Amino acid sequence: MVIFELLDIDLAGIRLRNPLMLASGVVGSNPSMYLRIWQSGIGGIVTKTYTVERRESYQTPIITAVRCGYLNAVGLENPGKDDISQTVEALKAQRVPTIVSITGKNLSEFLLLASIAYSAGADAVELNLSCPHVRNLGLEIGLNRELVIKIVREIKNDVGIRVFPKLGYHPYIVETAKLIELAGADAVVIMNTIRGMKIDIWLEKPVLSNKYGGLSGPAIHPIAVASVYEAYEYLDIPIIASGGVWSWEDIIEFMLAGARAVQIGSVLAEKKYNFIRETLRKIEDFLVRNGYRHIEEIIGRAHQ
Repeated sequence: MVIFELLDIDLAGIRLRNPLMLASGVVGSNPSMYLRIWQSGIGGIVTKTYTVERRESYQTPIITAVRCGYLNAVGLENPGKDDISQTVEALKAQRVPTIVSITGKNLSEFLLLASIAYSAGADAVELNLSCPHVRNLGLEIGLNRELVIKIVREIKNDVGIRVFPKLGYHPYIVETAKLIELAGADAVVIMNTIRGMKIDIWLEKPVLSNKYGGLSGPAIHPIAVASVYEAYEYLDIPIIASGGVWSWEDIIEFMLAGARAVQIGSVLAEKKYNFIRETLRKIEDFLVRNGYRHIEEIIGRAHQ
């Protein structure tokens, strides 16, 4: 058990031992990998995004490094709905706060997946409404405000599980976040990767097989910070920040902007799992050196 006394946090009724969460899609869907990250000190796990039917990945190459991060187009590869229960049960047996990421083509698919997650004992579902590289299972849904509101409201009313919609960047991200709050969302995740492309100048064609991919890493961090900061001034529900965390300072920055928890992803590919424990130590040291008694005291302080 990894314990940092100043860092435990309540997230919409879920008690996290610290505000760091594994972002969806980073380590595949193997429960043993999730548990390894849990043992490294993470505060909560968000699973890979599940669809109703099994999905294979796109043809390689599906990921490429760019100057300030990574572009990936995995294609929402996952084993499908039948894998949800065993994954959740394996994590909950170790008392891991578990959020199941789901997406669907329509309301009924979202409801089905949320019901399975709830029955398995998941603490919440994260609604992937913003994948930038899969048609009809991503940005198109997130940009349809009426559908998003209906999905959130129906899951809350019919299933009863906590709902954390994950939004992608667009000019109306804060307005959409407010609408989903009014629809009953328990928290909002800001933000997903941003659509991008890398072209090989010698082959004269896009590097990724899907052509477009989701940009993650330091390049998107300032955009995510601005979105979290703006959302904090309008929302009453908790904000979970995601986007470009590469250091402990980035996590502090997100929380000063108003985030209550922070997801990390691409940095684990770069700096490995030791990053988690080292980062938690540095955050706790920052709090002590600056006279804070608990990490909650810094949430939103950049607005003062």
